[in-house]
Amino acid sequence: MFGLPKDTQFNKNIPKQKFYEDYSATLALKWAFSEQIHEIIWQNRITPDTSGLAAGDTVKELEVFEIQLNQQKFDQAILYQIDQEVFEHILFLLEYQGKYQAWIGKRKKGVDPKRANPYVHTRWMDPKKIPLCLDGRNLDEAYENFVRQITGDAHRVQNVGSLKKAIMHGEQKRLLRREIAALEEEIRQEKQLGNLVELNCRLKKLKKELEEKEA
Repeated sequence: MFGLPKDTQFNKNIPKQKFYEDYSATLALKWAFSEQIHEIIWQNRITPDTSGLAAGDTVKELEVFEIQLNQQKFDQAILYQIDQEVFEHILFLLEYQGKYQAWIGKRKKGVDPKRANPYVHTRWMDPKKIPLCLDGRNLDEAYENFVRQITGDAHRVQNVGSLKKAIMHGEQKRLLRREIAALEEEIRQEKQLGNLVELNCRLKKLKKELEEKEA
């Protein structure tokens, strides 16, 4: 699935309790794992032996975790917690009712989530349309290419420059899309002409900004 090499397939179920049985996990986090997650499957282990790619300076091994959700909305603290407990870098594939999202973004152990690189992700889509291709001379490059594929920036390598910038660029686009959606809903409910003019002007500026970032 997702076009990853057959030799990388691992297909091992991981009890979700393993990620929150630590005494430091909050009750809210334990509840999120218990109520929001149906199953966690370790789908792939991308290593030099299984992929034919050399180990990178940073990424020695890349794991692919499929998280089957009980509901479409979930608490991102779940991903932070798994990233804290697993030493290697992780590509998350979230599944709900047959649709998938790919999420990626590493939080180093002990780093405040507010200071960590934000996660970026695709829209919900058919698994065959998830834009993932294992590409690069080593696992560092493969990981960076996953980030760029997920953010839609595979063609912007020269413009974005670095992994951190690519992640931030994707996050900026995600926030713009969310702001545009909220503004469109506000416009649908607004009755006063003067307010509609102002709102439509703001909407036009936001759409232009998003267009420039996606160019």
